[in-house]
Amino acid sequence: QGQLHESGGGLVQAGGSLRLSCAASGFTFRNYNMAWFRQAPGKEREFVGWIGWRGESTNYADSVKGRFTISRDNAKNLVSLQMESLQPQDTAVYYCAARSAYMGGAVANAGGYAIWGQGTQVTVSS
Repeated sequence: QGQLHESGGGLVQAGGSLRLSCAASGFTFRNYNMAWFRQAPGKEREFVGWIGWRGESTNYADSVKGRFTISRDNAKNLVSLQMESLQPQDTAVYYCAARSAYMGGAVANAGGYAIWGQGTQVTVSS
């Protein structure tokens, strides 16, 4: 059974940086596209970014484009989210998610992801 475990969250001041990591186990990581979502209190879960199974393709939400970077290491079963220039509106629980590379559909659709981590809290103070 596939599992994902996020780490690296915490409290940071506005303008600061954080790097989140997501460790995968129990499934063939290289056969899955990976994504990050986030959910702020009282809001719906929203798409942050996506990376293809080869690591060559990425896609980001407009709200984070140019500030966040997703990368993956298929040898280590690891996906990362580097966050720069953080703002208070980035405060949320961040989740990584996995979707089979054989599945189509919009990468921003949370319903298409079969495996989810438990989330890690990111808090940005002003």
